[in-house]
Amino acid sequence: MLTLGIDSGSTTTKGVLFDGEKIVKSLIVPTSASPKQSINYVYDQLYCDDVVYTVATGYGRELLDRADKKVTEITCHAQGAGFLDPEIRAIVDIGGQDSKAILLDNNLNVVDFLMNDKCAAGTGRFIEVMMRILGEDLQNIDNFVVGKTPANITSMCTVFAETEIVSLLAEGADKGDIALGIINSICRRTSFFAKRLNLYGKIFFTGGLANFEIFRKTLEGYVGLPVVTSPHSQYAGALGAAVIGWRKCGATK
Repeated sequence: MLTLGIDSGSTTTKGVLFDGEKIVKSLIVPTSASPKQSINYVYDQLYCDDVVYTVATGYGRELLDRADKKVTEITCHAQGAGFLDPEIRAIVDIGGQDSKAILLDNNLNVVDFLMNDKCAAGTGRFIEVMMRILGEDLQNIDNFVVGKTPANITSMCTVFAETEIVSLLAEGADKGDIALGIINSICRRTSFFAKRLNLYGKIFFTGGLANFEIFRKTLEGYVGLPVVTSPHSQYAGALGAAVIGWRKCGATK
């Protein structure tokens, strides 16, 4: 018996097969210009005869007609992150084009949340654009900024920040210093946003940037609370959807 959870995000679409105890199989693909095509592709790749229930979440959740249930990403992130670490009391998610902060109670229920989807600054898209200007690979960011001193990036608008970075490069600034400055600006902005929820306890960091230790460490410094992650952090929404599906079937974790 398996459940299938699919998270149709703005940048990537994630799917997981769940057996009640662990992720059995996972898949991530670019959402691209056709969210419907992406979410149906993930479904087709992961669905099998053992799947008894499918839950879709994320921006494109309504596009999967074959889903048994569709649930908001806030609820699914809470369930997925809570499954990965039951000790957490908050979640910070930096997605491709938005960011979320979710406050949980002791039973891992959502108490409050904030979402910033009005501006690309402080998101995964922002760092991708900035790294492209630097001519460096985001996947190598942890090694790229080792031993660097963060440059002062004052602009948080993507357009103005691009101009600022081009000016720093023209002045001969070190690319690693600039990259670390960008990371600091993203984490600082995220922390100001998240702390409006009066965070406490352990925070779970999700989204694509959670794959990089420098982001986790920098965010932890700004929020002043323990920030943890997992190899499955990017799949938190999809995992939460699958967990909800499992419980919907009358099974327990």
